[in-house]
Amino acid sequence: MKKIVSLLIAVTFVAGTTGFAFAQTTAPMPKAEDKKMDKSADKKMGEKKMSSKSASGAVKSASADSVVVAGKEKGKDAEWTFAVDPKTKVKKGGKDVSAADLKPGDSVQVRYMDHDGKTVAQSISVRGGSTAKKAEEKK
Repeated sequence: MKKIVSLLIAVTFVAGTTGFAFAQTTAPMPKAEDKKMDKSADKKMGEKKMSSKSASGAVKSASADSVVVAGKEKGKDAEWTFAVDPKTKVKKGGKDVSAADLKPGDSVQVRYMDHDGKTVAQSISVRGGSTAKKAEEKK
């Protein structure tokens, strides 16, 4: 009788231990809602990789930390104010200049990104001459 009880206890112990080990090795299957949350988290991570955009037009005003450009967007008149930071590359006549060196009327091409609610210029290139000079030449 003692042998049967001992055997029964041993079998119960082995079965219980195996059950715990099995429960720890199998992870629960993720729910569909969890997968959706993971994808939205991935999208938020992807939003940090912003694409650059471009605009072109004539400089209305320029200072060391911002440039205002008037141009056309989708056939309509538009005006953009671009923040300028130390990383912004400004070229005029093939030479590096500061944003403050831009003059009203300069025809520019601006590559920019929207960052934390600001439109930040990555590069500003002056094309040809200023539109003001061209207007004077036509007279």
